[in-house]
Amino acid sequence: MKTPVKAIIVGCQGPELTPQEYALFQKYNPLGLILFRRNIQNPEQLKKLIVDFRKCVGRTNAPVLIDQEGGTVQRLKPPYWTKLPHAEEFGKLYLDDKKKAIRAVKKHAKTLAKELLELGINCDCWPCLDVQHRDHNVMAHRCYSDSPEIVAELAQISIDTALSAGLMPIVKHFPGYGRVIVDPHQKLPTVRASLKTLEKTDFYPFRQVDTPVWGMTAHVIYTALDREKPATLSKTAIDYIRNKIGFNGFLICDDMTMGALSSFGTPAEIANKILMAGCDSVLHCNGIFADMEALFPSITKLSPLSQKRLKAAESLI
Repeated sequence: MKTPVKAIIVGCQGPELTPQEYALFQKYNPLGLILFRRNIQNPEQLKKLIVDFRKCVGRTNAPVLIDQEGGTVQRLKPPYWTKLPHAEEFGKLYLDDKKKAIRAVKKHAKTLAKELLELGINCDCWPCLDVQHRDHNVMAHRCYSDSPEIVAELAQISIDTALSAGLMPIVKHFPGYGRVIVDPHQKLPTVRASLKTLEKTDFYPFRQVDTPVWGMTAHVIYTALDREKPATLSKTAIDYIRNKIGFNGFLICDDMTMGALSSFGTPAEIANKILMAGCDSVLHCNGIFADMEALFPSITKLSPLSQKRLKAAESLI
């Protein structure tokens, strides 16, 4: 009997699957694979890695993810792949020439889709719907604009263009990352703005862009929603994302191995809290074999509701 798909997306350590990784993934059947610079040498090598992963889990359409935004967050780089601009550049162009900015955003999305799909990568952790805040520089260049309306418009164009080309976008970071002043890779950020303020600004693009694609939660405490837990671990915050913001797509967490979550228990406890809070899948990125081996037995299979959301997202392509 085939192993049910586990509600986890994993990384791997290098440019090819080790025999141990192959056996582990074959045994536990993780939902998907996420790629980083450590996994990338050249197009042919990368294609083989992706084919091998799908072969070992027995699903030719298994999700393979990457963070390919442009600017500083670009795993695929020249000379094999196109050097792409930060999202901020499109927002600046919008203020000078809206039509030109829209054409540029469409070209950007088409380039992403073409280059990723040629490799077999079918999901991109992009676009960022976060609203830029000039005095908070963690996300500044990765945001389209400090205008929630411009962010929403350009993000929707990116999503629609990607879907029409066959690429699944993963919109991030629910419900808004723009105000963070510490990097969640190291520490847990807290946003203390009022709900009224957040709904007019940071949350606005997420509410406007309601296409049920994939989404990614933020490791950020929003005191207006939950004073103790970051959105990724907060049932209250995820209920808000589902019911107030209105996101009905497939929801994954940001990397659970980030420092922001380290104080919330063991990896197994954190993963369980993420799924219990309402995420459809855990994202575990560090690719450390011992960590994955210890974590896999505690991960539940993909729920029927999550499977339904996954299929609904796939139907948009």
